[in-house]
Amino acid sequence: MNVVKGILFKLASALMFAVMSALVRWLGEAVPVGQIVFFRSVFAVLAVVIIYAMTGELAAALRTGRPLGHVGRGFLGVAGMFLSFAALARLPLAEATAISFAGPFITVALAALLLKERVRIYRWSAVGVGFVGVVVMLAPHLDVGHLSAGHTPAQTVGALLAFTAAFSNAAAVIQTRRLTDTETTSAIVLYFSLVCAVVGLLTLPFGWQAPTPWQLTALISIGVLGGLGHLLLTESYRHAPASLVAPFDYTAILWAFLLGYAVFGEVPVKVVFVGAGIVVAAGLFVLWRERQLGLRRAREAESPPPGA
Repeated sequence: MNVVKGILFKLASALMFAVMSALVRWLGEAVPVGQIVFFRSVFAVLAVVIIYAMTGELAAALRTGRPLGHVGRGFLGVAGMFLSFAALARLPLAEATAISFAGPFITVALAALLLKERVRIYRWSAVGVGFVGVVVMLAPHLDVGHLSAGHTPAQTVGALLAFTAAFSNAAAVIQTRRLTDTETTSAIVLYFSLVCAVVGLLTLPFGWQAPTPWQLTALISIGVLGGLGHLLLTESYRHAPASLVAPFDYTAILWAFLLGYAVFGEVPVKVVFVGAGIVVAAGLFVLWRERQLGLRRAREAESPPPGA
């Protein structure tokens, strides 16, 4: 364990994902979403293969006993990727990022329903509060009277796409949890990227275009940043407890605010700040509660049984 290294890896991964999202936002609707997904995935595969080959983990990454499980996880993940990228083309960067953090709350609900995990009143309360924050951010887009006040129909579609993406990504997390019972992290990362690359390639007949040099640079960068960000994310959990490094995911919102303002001149409306604050507070409470429960289980495991 190296807590400092774990936190640094987590911060670096959050920054890489934020820059990747900014590049997707910059490409906007000029490049088809399927084409962006392909470049995001194929260059991530190359980065992952090179690094795993250098560290001697490539054989473990290729080995799997549940190929269909990887395909299912890949389809859920690529659906979330399509929806997220389509949302980024229509929404301010900070707003799209903030809405995406509905994912952890949806994961808690799905874990209770599908994995039969025990979820106590504290976490259900945090889930409810988190969704209130998401509703606060979505409210202007769902009020027709506000569309003339800077909230365009395209942004309303983008907000709904971002929220739907959160569901897809939460479902992918649930499938990942199922795979981790038998599959290595390297295999999950590699096969996810491969499935996404294949699905992205299948959109080739539907309007791909020859990118300009700057667009090509952005597309390649999206893939490399996505692949490296995923690897750093994985490494962060090897060096520090998940309950310790997970809160640093929320630095992505700070990066999104800064990049959105610096690159696109985007200043989020007040409700986005309010909603994002509610979502972050609820998310941090869930993580704090998980840490408390983890510490309690550890103490119970270490204590001698009655009568010993």
